[in-house]
Amino acid sequence: MRFEFFIASRYLRAKRKQAVIGVITGISIAGVAAGVASLVIALAINNGFRQDLQDRLLGSTSHVNLLRTLGDGVRDWRSLMANLQKQPHVIAAAPDIYEQVLVSLGSRARGAVLKGIIPADERRVSDLLNSVKQGSADALNEPTENLAGARPRQEGSDRNVPATQTDADADSLAAVAQRRSEMPPIILGKEMADELGAHVGSTVLVTSPQGELTPFGLVPKYTRFRVAGIFDSGFYDYDSSWAFTRLSDAQRLFALGDVVQIIEFKIDDIYKATQVGQELEKAAGPGFMTTNWMEQNKPLFHALKLERLVTFITVGLIVFVAALNILISLTMMVMEKTRDIAVLMSMGTRKSQVRRVFIAQGALIGLVGTAIGLVLGYALSWMGGHYHAFALAPEVYSIDYVPFAPRAVDGILVAFVAIATSLVATLYPSWSAARILPAEALRYE
Repeated sequence: MRFEFFIASRYLRAKRKQAVIGVITGISIAGVAAGVASLVIALAINNGFRQDLQDRLLGSTSHVNLLRTLGDGVRDWRSLMANLQKQPHVIAAAPDIYEQVLVSLGSRARGAVLKGIIPADERRVSDLLNSVKQGSADALNEPTENLAGARPRQEGSDRNVPATQTDADADSLAAVAQRRSEMPPIILGKEMADELGAHVGSTVLVTSPQGELTPFGLVPKYTRFRVAGIFDSGFYDYDSSWAFTRLSDAQRLFALGDVVQIIEFKIDDIYKATQVGQELEKAAGPGFMTTNWMEQNKPLFHALKLERLVTFITVGLIVFVAALNILISLTMMVMEKTRDIAVLMSMGTRKSQVRRVFIAQGALIGLVGTAIGLVLGYALSWMGGHYHAFALAPEVYSIDYVPFAPRAVDGILVAFVAIATSLVATLYPSWSAARILPAEALRYE
């Protein structure tokens, strides 16, 4: 062990007549540990929110959207989509229609975003259809042929009921079943279904605010849909306000014809969304524009980034307080060890070595406190993330628990800041110790 670290460790471990210095040293180590642990946990929570929201957003939406600058939609979307899927970095594409509608069941109603999709294409750019918990998303597949046929009546099933009445009841039930089977299917979010009181098999009324022009003026257009499934993505914004139906049914409801509003793309590198979007605009030709997941959620991620900075500064004050404790502890130690320092200097110890003794003391306090804080911070972060220890209101935070996602790079940054702050706190005490004159310190000894 180097001379300076040997003396520093002896000073930290030796019994002192003034126990208050030892208490302050212990408080300094505890303060550094508390500050480091708090920073690790705070950054893990912030990173957890960012990562969780990003994963859910990218799992529920596409990476790049292409739409026309005018409001008439994309008419030649099949050939255009086939051409754009050949562009670099593009993995898949899907045509979609988005419109605001009113979904009602009995006396209950709420606004929703109705998305018309082709399920096979939608599954390639989004994972929302994979989160259908009740019913099945297969009901959204376009029917290839009408397989309904007449069902023969079973003879002798009701001997005490007149034949005419039995036939009438059977025809009535068959007519109801046929009407229900002919209703276009719809898939609702779990929160929306709970609010409406809907379940698989329910009939909901979907009203388009655009309406249609009649001799009596503009009349809202509506269609009855059969609830074929309920999805639960865990993302409150989608579960409470989104619904899916077939592309053809959405086109009929909104009277669009063979037109789509948006072509969605999934790419191989989400952070190249802006660059890929520009290439898609060029390939699509004039009259088109693109948006991407970063632009659509820019305010959200900017707020998380700002929160991360504010959290780092605020919680970092704990480390600053610990650094003040280190400053006080070392200053009092210099006052107590004045005679010892003078003896060392009279024996040939250089001033630079004396300075390094107290710098080493501060470094040891910082290293021990940082090590304890890192272990404590990462352990608590792992427990909080593994056991979902803290519940949240999903209608406020969009997720139902506090996510923890500790990163090694955050631990390195926090450790660097803590140790650097501890070293800065040693500058004045070490400078004061090196200025001690042996003759003056030992004059009355």
